[in-house]
Order: sequence, then C-alpha cells, then structure tokens
Amino acid sequence: MQRPAIIRKTTAELARPPHLADYAATCRAFTWDAARRELAGLPGGGLNIAYEAVERHALGTRRDQVAFRFLGAGARRELSYGELSALTSRFANVLRGLGVARDERVFVLAGRIPELYLAVLGSLKAGCVVSPLFSAFGPEPIATRLNLGAGAVLVTTASLYRRKVEPIRAQLPTLRHVLLAADDDAPPAALPGTLELAALMAQADEHFDTVPTQPEDLALLHFTSGTTGTPKGAMHVHEAVVTHWATGRYALDLHADDVFWCTADPGWVTGTSYGIVAPLLHGVTSVIDEADFDAERWYRILQDEAVSVWYTAPTAIRMLMKAGPELARRYRFPRLRFVASVGEPLNPEAVWWGAEVLGRPIHDNWWQTETGGIMIANFPALDIKPGSMGLPLPGVEAAIVRPRADGGVDLLTKPDEEGELALKRGWPAMLRGYLGNEARYRKCFAGDWYLTGDLARRDADGYFWFVGRSDDVIKSAGHLIGPFEVESALMEHPAVAEAGVIGKPDAVVGEVVKAFVSLKPGFVPDEALRLALLGHARKRLGAAVAPKEIDFLPTLPRTRSGKIMRRLLKARELGLPEGDTSTLEAGA
Repeated sequence: MQRPAIIRKTTAELARPPHLADYAATCRAFTWDAARRELAGLPGGGLNIAYEAVERHALGTRRDQVAFRFLGAGARRELSYGELSALTSRFANVLRGLGVARDERVFVLAGRIPELYLAVLGSLKAGCVVSPLFSAFGPEPIATRLNLGAGAVLVTTASLYRRKVEPIRAQLPTLRHVLLAADDDAPPAALPGTLELAALMAQADEHFDTVPTQPEDLALLHFTSGTTGTPKGAMHVHEAVVTHWATGRYALDLHADDVFWCTADPGWVTGTSYGIVAPLLHGVTSVIDEADFDAERWYRILQDEAVSVWYTAPTAIRMLMKAGPELARRYRFPRLRFVASVGEPLNPEAVWWGAEVLGRPIHDNWWQTETGGIMIANFPALDIKPGSMGLPLPGVEAAIVRPRADGGVDLLTKPDEEGELALKRGWPAMLRGYLGNEARYRKCFAGDWYLTGDLARRDADGYFWFVGRSDDVIKSAGHLIGPFEVESALMEHPAVAEAGVIGKPDAVVGEVVKAFVSLKPGFVPDEALRLALLGHARKRLGAAVAPKEIDFLPTLPRTRSGKIMRRLLKARELGLPEGDTSTLEAGA
C-alpha cells in the first residue's frame, strides 16, 4: 500500500517541547565549543567520558536517581548514580591493584550484565582504553580482536571464558589478566589462570580520583568488519563525549526525567555510545534488558517500565511487525513519546507501522562506527519523510560529492543528484584512526571531507536519502539501482517480512536485480506468490528497477547488529568466498 510521502508534525503531537524545536535557528546558533561548556571537565583540567557520565551527577543533585535498571531472568537490579560512582571506582582500583597502567587495553566480553557497564566506565575512569566485544562471538573473532588491540585485561563470565577463551588462551600473548564475573554455568574459582571479579571488587576502595585524561587521549576501540580481510579497529577519544551529549540532546531529545531504552548490545558502537554514555550524560534512567529478543517481552518492557524514549534497530522493528499488530495491541504505551532507529536504513513501511501500531512514527537516523555518534537524523519536531535519513545534526556539515582522480571531490548541489555521502571534518566523535592501519585511515578522507562509502542523495528540502553502499549499487543497462529502494518496495507487500537485493552478473545488461525475501507467517513460498511479488515490484518501481528474479529464504543472513549482509547473499548466489563472517548472526 502506498502511503503519503510526508508525515506532518504538529505541536499537538509532541508530548513535550523538544530541545530542537526550530532546526534552522538551532543550527545557526550551535557551536561545538558551546556544547563542550555544557560538560564539567575534570577538576584539575582535562576531559574524561566516565567523569562526565557518572561523577558529574554523583557529585550533584542526581546522586540518588536511578542510572541503570537491569532486567534479568525474573529479577531486577537498580543502580543509582551514587552507587554507579562507587562501583566503577572499585573497578578502577581493581585495575590499579593489578598494575594495569593508563592507556592499556581492557576488553569486555559479556552479555548485558551489570559487570559489563561497571567495567567499561571503571576502565575509562582509570585512563584505560576500552573495547567491548559481542558475547556471541566465537573463539576466532575474539582472538583476532584481542590480538589486534593488544588486550591486557579481559573481563568476561565464567561460562564464556570456559567455552570461548580458554581454548585460545595460549594464542593471546598480551593478555595478562582475566577477570571473571560469576554465572550459573561455572564457578570462577574452578577456572585456573583467572581472577574472581566479585572478590576483587569487595576488597577494593570505592573512592578513586579519575585519571586526568585529555580530550585527544584514546578512550574507545570499536572493531568494524569490512567486506573482506581482518576487522578494522576504529579509535575514538575522550573528546567524543561532546558528540554523545549533543546527539543525546538533539537527536534523541533526552530529558532528565526520561526512562530510556536502547536495545543495542554494547558489543556494537550503538550500545556503547547510546546504551551507556549518552543517557548517563543527560542524567536519565536507562533500562537494560539482559534477555534476547522476544516480541511479547519487549512490549511488556515498554509498558511496565514506562519507557519514554526508545532507540532500537530496523531488524527488531521488522521482527515486531512479523509478530503481527494484535500482539502489540494487548499493551499500552502512554509514556512512549519518541522512537528512533539505527543500524541500517529504515523502510518507509516500518515508519508507518510505528505510527499505526505504537502510536508514534519511528525516526530513522544515520551514522557509522567511524563517526562515533549520530550525524543525520529525523528530529522530534520536524516532519518525517518515511525512508529518509533526515537532516544533519547541528554542527555537522554533510554533502553529496563525487570523488576525483586527483584526490579531491566535486560537490553535487542539484536536488536528488546521487553521489557519495561526505562529512566535513571537525565533529568531536570522528574516529582518529584505524588501529595499526594509517594508510586505510587516510583513504577515508579527501581534503577536509570524510568519505563515508555510502551513496546517497539530498532532496530540495535538504533531507538525505540512502541509496546504498558504494559496493552494493547495481548497474543494470545503464541504470544505477540502490538495493534499499527495491527492498523497501518489496516490504510494502503484506507477505514480505524481510528483503535483500543484489546485482547478479548478466552478459547483456551488466547486472540484473535479484531479490531474496523471507515471508510473514501464514504465507506459502510458491510460484503464485513469486509472480505476485514480481508484479508488485514492477508496478511500484518500473521495469528497469524491479527485480527480475526472486528467491524465498526462511531467514536472511544478518550481522549480529542486524544489518542484512547483501555481500553474503551475493557470494552464496555466485559461489564466491564469503569473506569475514565473524559478525554473522548464528544460523544465518
């Protein structure tokens, strides 16, 4: 079903006045220096992410406010900002007692348990560099990242250590200490070569003076996989906290009395930047769900925890859509005022689904591991163009460019010209390099422009639209076809739960468009439905853009952060090497 191109916002629709009510005026007045002044800075000079996220509130009026509310299996645990300060100081003292120096690398491999959050923030307090890892990684990707990052300390659970780390321990020459959080699967004391974290925490002092880190000191190491080869370690500094504060205020519209839920795992950059840092900067209460996705459980959390701001992923939204609107209508979400999504482009149908089923449209936004924070967003007070990335954050200059052979770029200024999305240097969370790969880092820039590798267009109103990754775009009979546009059209059909589109080599036209779809329950993957989907796409997109072939799959291959892996679909279709699959979702 075709929908209107714009969801108009009115003042009556807004549950409260947003921080960004007048986009143009805010952009004119905004400076990164002014944003820095909203933070405290260290008492003796310098800047530290953990100090701004925790100590600034623990020393002030929010000391007793709940910072984290952990939802476990039938249990819940709350930590106030004051308690978070004491416990992260204990962890920092544990590191100091073990002789771990500032700038050494602390890796964290755990589910969404309290110890993960204490380790990340405590390590930042201690001046260490933190790298959270996704707990579903297997031994090989864990070893690769620990060795690339020269990990000195690993914080994990007893069961994860026994299954995934102990078999490769001899392959980790820089790893000096393994700190184990207890779980039901294995008592820490039974595992040689490790230390029991709870015992060390109990003995540690709860007072710690934050190490006087400087804005350009390395703070976070996030690994991101390319299409082939080893993962790239994107390096971020303490200055990134300024972007975290600004995006939490303007893109997510966080207010101090909000209950915020970011569903991303801290093993991914979203789960660190917005599952840990940004909400703490604004003094809000964050809900942390330790369990895996379950549609009914998620609706219950939104209702029972009175979530007011929800940040999730398109994959999760599509899974909720697949579960059907009837399930959602068993619950009520009166406090939910803002829903945002990130991880891959959000199909227009999902934006409308949010408005109709949740009572709130879903606001897509765009950024990358390399940018460290949200760069382009659909803001609460502005009209939404479903399918668009939105408008640049105040302080961010974005453009559509065409790289030149001499290393420069040509700016494309006409509406709807397609080119590469580029960002002007200068935002605080910009990556400062790829670990051990300066040449790869330099290739990301053309003069003052960071080249994102994403193809996009900007319309006459300044909204940006994702076309595809530069290596995903399909070239067919002289047409450049963005897979996302085709996927979105297929998603409009009531039978389709997910769609992934690739270009398949063809001797006549170069490439033909091939689609892979998974279906919603109750639909049969037969020839009649295949023909119906081909006809639907042809009607919506025209013969030049619509897929020529459609295959049905039970599920599509996705990364653990939710992105459909088009390159893997293409490799499997053509019998090519699959490349780096360390981030592939289990069973995909």
